[in-house]
Amino acid sequence: MKTTTTILALLLATVINAQNFTGKATYKTSRKSNVKYGENQEGITDKMQEELQKRLQKMNQKTFILEFDKTSSVYKEEEKLKTPNPKANRTGVVVMNLGGSGKGSTYYKNLKEKRFANQTEIMGKVFLVKDALPVYDWKMTTETKNIGQYTCYKATYTEEVENKKISFINGETKETVTKATKVTTAWYTLQVPISNGPKNYQGLPGLILEINDGKNLIVCTEIVLNPTEIIKIQEPEKGKVVTQKKFDEIQKQKTKEMMEKFKSRNGVDIGGGINIKMGG
Repeated sequence: MKTTTTILALLLATVINAQNFTGKATYKTSRKSNVKYGENQEGITDKMQEELQKRLQKMNQKTFILEFDKTSSVYKEEEKLKTPNPKANRTGVVVMNLGGSGKGSTYYKNLKEKRFANQTEIMGKVFLVKDALPVYDWKMTTETKNIGQYTCYKATYTEEVENKKISFINGETKETVTKATKVTTAWYTLQVPISNGPKNYQGLPGLILEINDGKNLIVCTEIVLNPTEIIKIQEPEKGKVVTQKKFDEIQKQKTKEMMEKFKSRNGVDIGGGINIKMGG
């Protein structure tokens, strides 16, 4: 009888622990910049192009935090102290931080209900994108590698996408659209048994620690399970509620407007508190 009671107590403790399971994962992101101005462009020197590439690359190196429990999560950029706005330099290329909250977007996932709520903004206007979570047709393999102390398994997802290339030629913009096959590679670990990951990625039998789609790289650098501080997953509520399709349409229109502003060479606000100017 005593043995049975002990086993039941242990099982109950395991269930309770699973219900209270929380964690915090830190991810580093980077993105390949493909902004080019071509050769022999009026007013655009090689030094200016090199400087812009360096600044764009630095802008795309960020740190994100994923806070999660068994069925939900919040993914957002790590908060940092504001830094003084950089001033124009001799290259004539200026990438300025114009302030803002510095918090970026908040991506909430509800795995049980298979939906998300993404609080984000376009040029200062806040939107709350609500929709069903994307479904990934993951192809799982037996290939493994270690990320830190975790053994990870490889999975891939293939899709047909449209690549848009925007060219700037003497103040004029030209957009070229081509179709391509994009292969996204994920590395997940069974040692953290939740079907979650960074951004909108999920659907594997373990936490995704690395994502690479050929342009964007996301790598987990730290995991803290059941941290001492209490983690409360809260769904964002502020912003104009739209579907993902509607948000994409708005974003496309705003991008078109932004490209038109580039023609004036007076600079353009690209959102997130960032403004780009070219030339003196």
